[in-house]
Amino acid sequence: MKKLFVGNLPFRVSEDEIRDLFEEYGEVHSVALITDRDTGRPRGFGFVEMEDAEADAAVDALDGTDLGGRPLRVNEARPREERPRQQKRW
Repeated sequence: MKKLFVGNLPFRVSEDEIRDLFEEYGEVHSVALITDRDTGRPRGFGFVEMEDAEADAAVDALDGTDLGGRPLRVNEARPREERPRQQKRW
């Protein structure tokens, strides 16, 4: 299974809309749209998990396509980089 990064999303897009878009290329195991921790507002990107061959087909077909007036950026997700924790200042 592959995890795909989906960037440049319109802020009003829903998980169901993303699932419907990607299901044209195969079974979608999960969709996660990322929101800001403090405000709860959408950050404009998310992740979709699909089987390998289906994920490759989705990347080829959807990268650069228009969704809500914005060109989607779709590629295989990279592992999250560990960042040092910030210490609180008093």
